Formats: sequence, C-alpha cells, structure tokens
Amino acid sequence: MILLLSIIIFIGIIAVIFVRLPPFGNYPMGERLDRIHKSPNFRNGAFQNLSTTPVMTMTDSYFDILKDFIFSKNNKPIDVIPSVKIDLFKIELNQNVLVWFGHSSYFMQINGKRFLVDPVFSGSASPVSFTTRAFRGTDRYTIDDLPMIDYLIITHDHWDHLDYKTVLKLRPKVERIITPLGVGSDFIHWGFDKFIITETDWGDRTNLGSGFILDTTPARHFSGRAFIRNQTLWASYVLETPTYKIFIGGDGGYDKHFAEIGQKFGPFNLAILEDGQYNRNWKYIHMSPGEVLQATKDLNATRLLPVHNSKFTLSVHYWAEPLEMITQLNKEVGLSIITPLIGEQVNLDDNTQIFTEWWRGVR
Repeated sequence: MILLLSIIIFIGIIAVIFVRLPPFGNYPMGERLDRIHKSPNFRNGAFQNLSTTPVMTMTDSYFDILKDFIFSKNNKPIDVIPSVKIDLFKIELNQNVLVWFGHSSYFMQINGKRFLVDPVFSGSASPVSFTTRAFRGTDRYTIDDLPMIDYLIITHDHWDHLDYKTVLKLRPKVERIITPLGVGSDFIHWGFDKFIITETDWGDRTNLGSGFILDTTPARHFSGRAFIRNQTLWASYVLETPTYKIFIGGDGGYDKHFAEIGQKFGPFNLAILEDGQYNRNWKYIHMSPGEVLQATKDLNATRLLPVHNSKFTLSVHYWAEPLEMITQLNKEVGLSIITPLIGEQVNLDDNTQIFTEWWRGVR
C-alpha cells in the first residue's frame, strides 16, 4: 500500500511539473482575470456555452473509445497526402486569396491585408511531439514561407489550433494578435508584447481600420491546454472587409447560434467551418458533415470551406470521410463548396474556380 501510494504521488508530481512547461502557456491573472470574471459568459468558475454542452455523451465506454482510436486502421492515410506549394511572397497585394494548410490553419489576403488563422506548423498537434503527428505530405509550408502577417487570429487554445513552436517562430512576423478572452495570457507567457494583443468576448466588435471589422461571436465548444477546462474562452468570428464578409468558425458543435449569427451579420461570401474529427461520443462539440451544411445555410453563406480535416487524426472515422460525405450530401443541398489541395491558391474573386475531389484514390 505504501509503495502504491508512493508511485501515485510520484506520477502526480511529474504531471504537475510537466504541465508547467512553457508550451502549456499560463492561466489568466491580474487584469485579464478580472475581465474574465466580469464576462456574462463566465459563470460558476468557468466559461459556459449558450446551451448545455457535455463534452462526452458516453454512448461508449472510455475503454471502447480508446480501443477504437488506437486500433482503427482507416483514420490515418497510408499514402502521402497530395499538396502543392506556392510562393506566398509573390501574391500581389491587390489579389484576394486564401491558402489552406490542412486542418484548421489557413492564410487569407483580402483587400491588401494578410490574416493567419490557427496556425500549426510544428508537425504535431499535441504537447508530446511524437503523438498526433501530421500526415505525410501535409507539412509543405514552414514559417519561413509566410510573409508579414497583419492579423494573427486564434479561435481557442487547443493544441491543434494554438501551437507553441509555431507562434514562437511567428513572433517577428506578426503585427497584431486577436484571441478570445484569456488566451492572450499564453502569448504574454511566451514573450509577446502585450500591446499587440487584443482579447475579445462574444459580442465584442474590433475595428481594425481601413474598413476592416472583426466581430467575436459564439461557438459551442470548450477550452484547456492541461487539466482544468474552460478558463479561457472559445470563439468564432465575423470578418468584414471593404468587399467581403467571411465567417471564421473555429471549432464547435451545431446549435442555434449559427442562425442567430446569420440573421444578425449575414449574408456571408464565405463560411469556414469545421468538418472532421466528429464522433457520436462528442457530438455536441464537433459537427457532422450534414450539420456543417445546415450551419452554412443558417449563416446564409454562399460558399463553404470545410476544414478541421486531412492533417491530424483526432477521431476514429475514415480520414477522408469528412470531405467525401459532405460532397455527397451536398448533391441534395447544392451549396458551393471549396475543396482545395493543401497549399492550393483559392482565388476569392473567382466563383467559377474548379476544385478536384483530390482525396479520392488516396488510401
């Protein structure tokens, strides 16, 4: 009994030391914590969703979930994922383009401003670099391939959206950072200038100047880089430019907020929504392909870019199922869906641009 207790205490001490390492960031303190406590979305010691949102439905046991994840043979591709690489430095400032880097990372240049959303370029979406590895072929780009970024936008603090190694290398290239409440504490902990960081709550409007406005809107998800959840906020965004209106969805399950955002801010030229890593055991925090299509309709968006797929395995479904299923279901719905290769240039001014179903034939 003494030996067992000693082992448990030792493991606990190691875990506490581990989560204090720099990649885990830091919890909000001081003025940031005071502002969090004043948020109407922070109650009972944590941020809350608009609707009751259990992270796990427990349709299956933890053992069954872990077993399926470990032994699934289809949730990782055998082949190299096809991708292309363009020279981002050579894109003229008057070109309105989007480049997807796989999963939820993408670059946008719109009306002369450059945006980078949830970048993960380290090859892993985990605090331990040998787990949750990027699929072969999906890491064509590095930080050196990126031009100066006017706005780095983070939707929440999960490892597959906020990557320590990536943002450290980005530091000299970023003019301004926008995050949900509390996430700025991580950037401060990592040595960023606090004066370039803007933290926002749901309902906040940030005037970026020159006709650019960013509204912070709800998402149905959760947060946390270590053991304690929901001490920082998660969010979606409405980006309004002189010529475009784009919905940046981040992560989250389907709920009434999509229709409410569509009614208040729509119509949208483009909705960027997560389509991947879903499962019946966590159906409230991630959307299925059918729900993604419904959310796009709720938002009153004319085009859809489905992301959160094709780079990391975070669920047990077939790795290409999200794109295959959403394109099949869309035959009945008839939305305009953008399905670029990783690294392919999407010309936002060209609604006739054709994209291949590149995932077909990739094992």
